[in-house]
Amino acid sequence: QVQLVESGGGLVQPGGSLRLSCAASGFTTNYYAVGWFRQAPGKEREGVSCMSSSASSTYYADSVKGRFTISRDNAKNTVYLQMNSLKPEDTAVYYCAAALVLTPVQAMCTKALGVHYWGQGTQVTVSS
Repeated sequence: QVQLVESGGGLVQPGGSLRLSCAASGFTTNYYAVGWFRQAPGKEREGVSCMSSSASSTYYADSVKGRFTISRDNAKNTVYLQMNSLKPEDTAVYYCAAALVLTPVQAMCTKALGVHYWGQGTQVTVSS
């Protein structure tokens, strides 16, 4: 059974940090581009960061550049999102996703192009 399971969300104060993890099962992430999306209440889904299968290309939304870092550990079939200097506007449900191997990372993040698998989401709340 194919699954993406996110973890690491929670409540954090502004300026704090969180590290999200996404564990894949039922398929090998080596052959997929991976990414993180988020959706806040009443807002459209936003691609936060995406990474190519080789990790040679990454994309970050302008709103998170310099604060968030995507990484992957193919040996563990896991993708991470390190989030620093968190702001209240980062509050959302965060989803990880996997897309077909040749999907351009910018297109994956901005249009969800080629996304084949989605996780169930993890809540991140930034509040004092």
